[in-house]
Amino acid sequence: MAEGVIQEYSADQIQVLEGLSAVRRRPGMYIGSTDVSGLHHLIWEVVDNAIDEAMAGFCTEILVVMQKDGGISCLDNGRGIPVDKHKKTGKSALETVMTVLHAGAKFGEGGYKVSGGLHGVGVSVVNALSLKTVAEVYRDGKIYHQEYKRGDAGDEIKVTGKTDLRGTKITFYPDKEIFDTVDFDFQTILNRLRQQAYLTKGVQISIIDERKEGQKYRFYFEGGIKSYVQHLNHNKDVIGGIVYLEKDVDEGIIEIALQYNNSFQETIYTFANNIHTTEGGMHLTGFKSALTRTINAYSRKADILKEKDGNLTAEDVREGLTAVVSVKLGDPQFEGQTKAKLGNAEMRTAVESVFNDAFNEFLEENPADARAIIGKCLLASRARLAARAARDTVIRKGALEGMTLPGKLADCSSKDPEVSEIFIVEGDSAGGSAKQGRDRETQAILPLRGKILNVEQARLDRILANNEVKNLVIALGVGIGETFDIAKLRYHKVVIMTDADVDGAHIRTLVLTLFYRYFKQLIEDGYIYIAQPPLYKLSRGKTSKYAYNEEEKEKILKELKSGDQTIRIQRYKGLGEMNPDQLWDTTMDPANRSMLKVTIEDAERADAVFDTLMGSEVLPRKKFIQAYAKKVQNLDI
Repeated sequence: MAEGVIQEYSADQIQVLEGLSAVRRRPGMYIGSTDVSGLHHLIWEVVDNAIDEAMAGFCTEILVVMQKDGGISCLDNGRGIPVDKHKKTGKSALETVMTVLHAGAKFGEGGYKVSGGLHGVGVSVVNALSLKTVAEVYRDGKIYHQEYKRGDAGDEIKVTGKTDLRGTKITFYPDKEIFDTVDFDFQTILNRLRQQAYLTKGVQISIIDERKEGQKYRFYFEGGIKSYVQHLNHNKDVIGGIVYLEKDVDEGIIEIALQYNNSFQETIYTFANNIHTTEGGMHLTGFKSALTRTINAYSRKADILKEKDGNLTAEDVREGLTAVVSVKLGDPQFEGQTKAKLGNAEMRTAVESVFNDAFNEFLEENPADARAIIGKCLLASRARLAARAARDTVIRKGALEGMTLPGKLADCSSKDPEVSEIFIVEGDSAGGSAKQGRDRETQAILPLRGKILNVEQARLDRILANNEVKNLVIALGVGIGETFDIAKLRYHKVVIMTDADVDGAHIRTLVLTLFYRYFKQLIEDGYIYIAQPPLYKLSRGKTSKYAYNEEEKEKILKELKSGDQTIRIQRYKGLGEMNPDQLWDTTMDPANRSMLKVTIEDAERADAVFDTLMGSEVLPRKKFIQAYAKKVQNLDI
């Protein structure tokens, strides 16, 4: 503080945000973000309320409608939000729930035994962040109606008619002042609702997209998460049957389904009160612990693992595993409003005990399945030891050379990861242009020779034997597999830069598969990008402009046609055709370039796409190509 300046700090500087104004001022605190992820979180909050009614046994049907006017409505046939006057607020219970934070039936006795809601801020936050919200309640033979604008109720609750229905309908219109976009994605909502239908067996969940005629789906699964595992494994070569258990214990309800397949990845989804706990938590810890212990104990007892053999590790027993772990409990302790991690310590012990007994019983009663599963685990163990040897060779080689980086890598001068970038470039020709055109202070270039190994169909030992992958691993510095440490990442922008043709797209997909399967955290933390080189250079006289797609090309053509000189159009088949200064100006210069950040909005969908495109099964890939071929642009044949 400057000498002699008195900074006044009194009660007048303390601002009190009343009602829902705090939500509008800091929306990220309540829904995570104001991007497309936060936008869809509004739907999850409203749907979760309907799911709570279903879990309580009062709701059998839920309908979500994406309206033509941009609104989203959710209708359930539950009990209907109460409309009588609330003693504390003096308002109707409906208005209280819609406009007051931390108000709901999830806190007191007798409302919900099990609920996805924790903080009681769900629907009131949706209301606060919407330009307009309409609530309709069907109960006691009447239709109750109330509208809200940016969280504030206009008129009192009204009775607008008679009905034989029972339930609640919430319709909301996200506020453009709050969100980066208010354009909802049908596929994202569809996947979430399908997931909820699997988790709430016997409940029918439907979605209608009025923006596209005939776009509607209905989900109903009697098998619950057993059907979910079957769905997740539908394109895979499975090993043994599905292990399923459901048990009501003092801590709550535990439901687990699992099945092995011949892939090299693990797929485990965990839920607490139907909330997808993306970061796991105590229920996941208990499950993993019991899985490893039970398989080792059975293997010893069945004399499959000999005395001289070491135990199978947690990684060994999870290779090729598809599992869904769903728990329901009365007082869930989530970490954060977006409920990414379950913290109830008692659920770890409960899941561990229940699953240990059930899984051991399955192995005892199904010896053929047991031997097939353990055979898969033993293969994974041998591959792990081979991969460790290969990885140690890579590390040892680096140590012997003083951690010398790959010879093809043109590293940057800066040692600060926050400002350093690495461009993974297709071929030596493009690599040469990139090396000459780059900013040597902050930009590193690593050319790839040809197409790298498809890691979807290979274990880690074979992957580390591939020179191109090995060079990339050493260049990034984070290690791989057991040694992965994101704190050692040498560049905070990892840019995939390939040609704008079919081969370039294939190489990009191969590299993305490597990142998704073995460096997923780099994607999750926002370090992976895709460069956007231009497709065309259009010149007239001394004027040159670049077009990144067909639409831009046509627009520039119209602009340049205003004179009589000939317009020259150059189509860039590859990055190597561009001069170093052109590549810098269009694709690498931070002041001018356009890059795509790689994100994972839906892990289940991403997993399925990589499995379809890069897996060993041909038929699913053929169907995928047939379904999407007409949507491909700029296809060079």
